Amino acid sequence: MPLVRDQSLVLQPAIISYVKDLPNLCSLAGLACTTLAIYFSIIGEYHAAMIGMIWAVAFDWADGLVARRMSGRTGPDKVFGGQLDLLIDIVSYGVTPAVLLMSYGKFNPIILPVAFIVLSAGVIRLSYFSTYGLSDAARYTGLALDNNSIALVFIFLFEGLIPEGVFKPALYFCALGLATLNVSQIKTPKLSGNPRNVFLLAAYTVGVTGIYGWKIL
Repeated sequence: MPLVRDQSLVLQPAIISYVKDLPNLCSLAGLACTTLAIYFSIIGEYHAAMIGMIWAVAFDWADGLVARRMSGRTGPDKVFGGQLDLLIDIVSYGVTPAVLLMSYGKFNPIILPVAFIVLSAGVIRLSYFSTYGLSDAARYTGLALDNNSIALVFIFLFEGLIPEGVFKPALYFCALGLATLNVSQIKTPKLSGNPRNVFLLAAYTVGVTGIYGWKIL
């Protein structure tokens, strides 16, 4: 007997076809910045890593803004984009900070518990959001993970201005504090949903890029 092909499979679009979707391109641009942030963290170029981290947030916020302003996106387009964004968030806001903390601690095993807590909080936070979504129309339960990168990029501005013996434990303490807030029951606003906040983040991104670029030079 001839094989009968599953018609549901025939109707499925090609996987790579979703790359041409503009919001997904923004998401992938953010992933590229995250890749650079991880690379520069590993080799100890922390100022360059900070630039990658903040631009990853900027592209993450931009993809949502672009998606909301586009017409003609189908239900599968939206579902795919949401899943893509979620998976990239795990790398950008979970893996990247963990790698940064381990690298800044010279990969000393004593830092592993801190990195594990930060990464675990990120995974738990995203799993919870994937299950329950927003707590209401414009608020999250727990601190959204993108705030972690925004805060860490700001904190790192003081690296070199504060003695390492003070800055290093302060950095780890702040990272643990952020992880605690990520899985807490506090209600926090969805900052990326407001176009004004997106433009404020853009200004912040350009500003810190200039500062860290100057530090690199």
